[in-house]
Amino acid sequence: MQQRRLGQQGPLVSTLGLGCMGMSDLYGAADRGEAIATVQAALERGVTLFDTGDFYGMGHNELLLGEALRGRRDSALISVKFGALRGPGGEWLGYDARPAAIKNFVAYSLKRLGVDHIDIYRPARLDRQVPIEDTMGALAELVQAGYIRHIGLSEVGAQTLRRAAAVHPVCDLQIEYSLVSRGIEAEILPTCRDLGIGITAYGVLSRGLLSGHWRQPSGSGDFRALSPRFQPGNVERNLALVEGLKQFAERRGTTPARLAVAWVAAQGEDIVPLIGARRRAQLDESLGALEVTLSDADRAELERLLPPGAVAGDRYGEHQLRDLDSER
Repeated sequence: MQQRRLGQQGPLVSTLGLGCMGMSDLYGAADRGEAIATVQAALERGVTLFDTGDFYGMGHNELLLGEALRGRRDSALISVKFGALRGPGGEWLGYDARPAAIKNFVAYSLKRLGVDHIDIYRPARLDRQVPIEDTMGALAELVQAGYIRHIGLSEVGAQTLRRAAAVHPVCDLQIEYSLVSRGIEAEILPTCRDLGIGITAYGVLSRGLLSGHWRQPSGSGDFRALSPRFQPGNVERNLALVEGLKQFAERRGTTPARLAVAWVAAQGEDIVPLIGARRRAQLDESLGALEVTLSDADRAELERLLPPGAVAGDRYGEHQLRDLDSER
């Protein structure tokens, strides 16, 4: 497994990271034993970056990841998102990035994970009630105290990035980026490169749409049932696009998922795709992207098959997009 550095001053991490959200939340029921086995298999394959959130399953994901990494903590870099508020029914209640709240959140995350520090700590979204300078100042204090090693951000725009980086170095921005979600290319990605901030790209398979395996949401707990790209009218158009990707993958002797992951990884050494595998079979398929080298002709064909703006439907619903500083 080769490594990439997250930003000019961030840590070295594996070329691909593992996003753990689906092991606890939002994609329907998951098998706990298989999830833990998947994390451990990723470690054995050289994956070092593991991404979670304190609100994934209301703490369940951190407990699961802590169990999976027990005795292997030194082999892993843990990235934690905080700030999203949820109710006992799983409902979303907003965001909180006040300095006092941040210190409360990190205390609970350290306990659930069973660690003495978190490698990368980041607000899940911009809290519009709190100046980003206040949030960054509180995070900087946690760095100085040794509770976190690096500060990251998630789904913020170029202006916020510049204001945040003026307070303390930011190692990476976690944001959606895929063959069909390319909004960061206009302003956010150039700003990150100007500031020396890396990218951890989530949604590289567009929530399974680009995997070549998707058929329908897996149950009432699967948020894709409400996702615009999976709604009637949109999903048929999108699956038609994916059919072309599947045919191209067959000609290349690989799979759509591997092509999609390889495309994101090929966009720059400062970009680390997060693969959202919940099972070892999914992990194996995604890690196979490391064996795919895209030629100029391959990239041109992917651009032809999936040009910017071709996908039907937004990446989030309207009310969620309103919360995204990156979409402003």
